[in-house]
Amino acid sequence: MNKSTLEEDNYMKQTKILLIDAAEISSATFSNETVTALENAADVIRQGGLVVFPTETVYGLGADGTSADAARKIYAAKNRPSDNPLIIHIEKPEDAELYAKTCELYYKFARAFMPGPLTVILPKKDTVPFSVTGGLDSVALRCPSHPVARRLIGLAGVPIAAPSANLSGKPSPTCAEHVIEDMMGRVDMIIDGGESDIGLESTIIKIDGKTVTLLRPGGITYDALSCVTDGVEIASAVTEQLAKDERPLSPGMKYRHYAPDAPVVLLDGKEEDVIEFLKAESQRSDCLILCYTEETGLLPSERIIDIGRMNDAQAQAHKLFSALRDADKLSPSIIYAHLPQKDGIGLALYNRMIRAAAHTVKYIPSGMKGNNLI
Repeated sequence: MNKSTLEEDNYMKQTKILLIDAAEISSATFSNETVTALENAADVIRQGGLVVFPTETVYGLGADGTSADAARKIYAAKNRPSDNPLIIHIEKPEDAELYAKTCELYYKFARAFMPGPLTVILPKKDTVPFSVTGGLDSVALRCPSHPVARRLIGLAGVPIAAPSANLSGKPSPTCAEHVIEDMMGRVDMIIDGGESDIGLESTIIKIDGKTVTLLRPGGITYDALSCVTDGVEIASAVTEQLAKDERPLSPGMKYRHYAPDAPVVLLDGKEEDVIEFLKAESQRSDCLILCYTEETGLLPSERIIDIGRMNDAQAQAHKLFSALRDADKLSPSIIYAHLPQKDGIGLALYNRMIRAAAHTVKYIPSGMKGNNLI
């Protein structure tokens, strides 16, 4: 949506940017200036406005989670499909009682992982409007560990509905610079709290009776979830595409997500074969490669972005969204990247990258050289 369209639709706002030191909030010795800034942000939330705030996962686009009108503003600001559910952020795990029908299994996960990067889907109560849940009878709840996020929720006195603070489909923001690129003029306030720690959105599980289903992997891995209860299932949509008419049960399941402007192609095969392919393709002036640190000396420096060491999926996850945004600034016609493994946090990395690539995977057989794929 261009600027003139935004003005016609009354979305253009005078966005205020606040710089708040997360370490200062953690120390509980924050200044009067910081207190006033957060109180002002909380007031914007209470008045039905939009505030972008930092979390340990990515930056969130926040509004009053009990207000249908505020939720509609979120969808409008992001150009987000209205059937894509939002996540309700709460100050304390026990606050879930106000908005959802909890159970002992919820509290087992809460004791293990909250505050932290875990979202739990439960049957909703009437305190949460359907515009927040994408029309579903369930609600997604999370208690973030980031000190600025928790302080903001507490001061607002309402749960904060917050998807990632990016235009729908684009890579999620992990620093205020990314937010400003996408949300300046679309929101009332942006809180700059530094770089996100994890860099990928929260893990999402759904509890249905005694059944627990992993809907979106994140910083809390499948193995960690399985330590809480046996039989955690992985939804097929974690690695595969939803059917065209299938309703998403959680954010990030259905639509093309996390994508730069250029098409992304994931490469599968033996490392040495993929490298040979990339060496040939890197002679093109219009391609860009997200490569491992170990590969940087093998490929032209002007055609690569280093996303971390080959065996460090945690570092790759942290850098992924920034790398995809940096790729856009170089205006390539095509972006190549390795297909991640599916173990540990690698499953979360795989989930984000397969969606960024719109499920485009190219297997590189032994002896194959570069070719024009797109």
